[in-house]
Amino acid sequence: MTYTAELVSDERTFAGLAADWDRLHRRCASATPFQSHAWLHSWWLSYGGRGRLRLLLVRHGGELVAAAPLMRVRRPLPSLVPLGGAISDYGDVLVDDEHGEGALAALTGALAAAARAALIDLREVRPGGAAEQLYERWAGPRRRVGDSVCLELPGGSMDELLARLPAKTQQRMRAKLRKLDALGVQRRIVAPGEVERALLRLLELHRLQWQDRKVTSEHLRTRFREHLVRSVGPMVRSGTAVVTEFRLDDEVVAVDVTLLSPRLAGGYLYGAHPRLRERKADVAAMLLDSTATHTKDGTPGTLSLLRGNEPYKHHWRPRAVENQRLLLARRRTAPLLTAALCDEAVRRRGKELLRRLRERDRGGAG
Repeated sequence: MTYTAELVSDERTFAGLAADWDRLHRRCASATPFQSHAWLHSWWLSYGGRGRLRLLLVRHGGELVAAAPLMRVRRPLPSLVPLGGAISDYGDVLVDDEHGEGALAALTGALAAAARAALIDLREVRPGGAAEQLYERWAGPRRRVGDSVCLELPGGSMDELLARLPAKTQQRMRAKLRKLDALGVQRRIVAPGEVERALLRLLELHRLQWQDRKVTSEHLRTRFREHLVRSVGPMVRSGTAVVTEFRLDDEVVAVDVTLLSPRLAGGYLYGAHPRLRERKADVAAMLLDSTATHTKDGTPGTLSLLRGNEPYKHHWRPRAVENQRLLLARRRTAPLLTAALCDEAVRRRGKELLRRLRERDRGGAG
């Protein structure tokens, strides 16, 4: 049997791929929940553009063995980019581990044919992702640059995470966990049939916790709410997501969504009532304690704090892991690659300048 590739741009065909896609997702060890069919198809319904869908599928004897979930964009450059967009912490392709080289070769060839006059811009690829193997096989111009930073802890129990901390920090964190117990905060895993109600409560609490403060505006929009509710329900049923409620005085005061894959568990989004902070509850410690219940036996091997370099995350002494941006071009589209690299350099210089200005301002204020 040979490997055959096809390009799918029909939305109804995408919807009908769920069963095949989920089997492939389970057979790709490096896959994250952001590559599941439930997440990507729901994202497309909320964020996709008519006529832009580009799914590259590789089959072997009728079985789906590789997939690149992409879309065509025109700005800032004509490009093929991963589905999932800015609300997904990781982007990647899927390759069945048992079909390795054959599936990769077919996917690489199909991608080169589909690119035509477009740059291939694979953002937020986690180190070890399947897209790195595709990058290594690419025959045309290519470049790898850093993307967002994710902070990671080793998978383990909360006691093991605490044991990594300096003695004084460890004592302080244990005191915060005892405080949660003293307050009577209780947590409960939400059953599949209750997920929609819990997610709506999460978004309500998320709005409350960020009231009068700078917030990611996308999380407050209708399209995000619809995507979250539509995607997380099936993910809970498949075991790639867990929704947890936290109660205080018989009221739901926090809700958290944790995403799960064979290699990592990560808290994606939460909402917490301001009442918790008013009662001196450490919400970050509460959430990490909950997420650690999914890694307590060391599997998954990584407890990811996902994207974001917030100071509170560093209390736990995480390891900074940089996602990769993989840029692939054909000979005739090499100028697009050059333009993308120039734009990236300008953005990095701008961020560095802004960082220095902020440090100077803080120094002057001190």
